[in-house]
This record gives sequence, C-alpha cells and structure tokens, in this order.
Amino acid sequence: MTIHLTRDLTILHRNLLSMCATVEELVHKAVAELSDPDIDRARALAKQDDEVDRFDVSIEEECLKILALHQPVATDLRRITSVLKISAELERVADISVHIAERACSLVNQPGIEVPQKLKEMANRAVELLHQSIDAYVGLDSQLARHVTESDHVVDELNREIIFELMEVMKRDPQFIEAALSLFSASRHIERVADHATNIAEDVVYLVEGEIIRHRAHFQ
Repeated sequence: MTIHLTRDLTILHRNLLSMCATVEELVHKAVAELSDPDIDRARALAKQDDEVDRFDVSIEEECLKILALHQPVATDLRRITSVLKISAELERVADISVHIAERACSLVNQPGIEVPQKLKEMANRAVELLHQSIDAYVGLDSQLARHVTESDHVVDELNREIIFELMEVMKRDPQFIEAALSLFSASRHIERVADHATNIAEDVVYLVEGEIIRHRAHFQ
C-alpha cells in the first residue's frame, strides 16, 4: 500500500466515524421524542439530517477518488466498497430518524394515548443494534457483526406485537385511531433502523471475512 493510499484511507475512515457519531446522536434524539415530543427539537433534527447528507456525498466522492487514483485491490478494495455501502445505510437511518421525530410530534395535539412500553423497548433495542454494528466496523469485529444479524428478529417480533396492540386500541376507541396510526408508523420506522443496522453488520462481515452473507437465508 502506498503512503498516499494509506493517507486517503485514513481520512475516509475518520469521516465515516464522524458520520456514524452524528447518526447515532440523531437516532437517540429522535427516539427520545416519542416520550417527550417537541416541534422545535424535531425541526433541529431535520437540520442535523442535512449534515448527514453532506457526509454521505463527501464520502462517496472520496471513495470514487481513491478508486480512480489508486486502483486498490483485495482488502483495500473491500474497505472502500464497504464504506460506500455503510455510508448509504447511515444516510437512510438519519432520514428515518427525522420521520420518527415527526410521528412523535403528531402526538402533541392528541392527548390521551400512551406510547406503548414495548415501543420504547423496541426503540432501545434498535438503537443498540445500530451501536453494535458501528462498533463492529470500528473494531473490525465480524463476530459482533454476526451477532447483530442474528438479533434483528427480536425487533421484528416486537414490531408485530406493537402493531397488534395498536389495532386493538383502534377497535376499542375510534377517537385514538389517528394517534395510533402515528405510533404504528413510528414503530415501522424503528423496525427499519434495525434493518439498516443489520445491513451495516453484513457489510462488516464482508469487509473482514470477504464473505457476502446478505440474503443468505434465501439460498439455503
């Protein structure tokens, strides 16, 4: 590896870590809005999402520059392709975070319905999976990454239980339909955070081991 390639990969790595930290903070804030929604804070999250978008574009440009200038192979090529994919996943997580905050704010003028405890549990688990997937990238830990891919089903199951509970709420009291639909949407968005965390973990496995495990279950 040349000195220039090493330098460019180091810069790329640092920028992705900065993007990771920004997205994690964004997700934490969005999930907190479910318990204490605030329209001004939600608007601030939208501005933070713009910062993530800038990271995404900058990282893509850096990756393309490295590919053009250095023509990397083997591990270096896997790292660049993985960074490209992880950046895209993080950008989507940031978008989802804004949607979660928006759904939370829609509850401000609809008192009387409580956020299900399972929704809070699901949010915490999804955020933890995202954190673990990022830790796996930082530590090049494919075992932790595989753990994330094997834990996503817990969030999926909680999502199904929450949807069932909300449907029961709507049947019992139609006045809560609009609020329940907002929570329904929030639950679905949180489930997507876990999905993207799983995708990042799969990218880490590819980076470390060179094995593509995405869609593996479909081919067994």
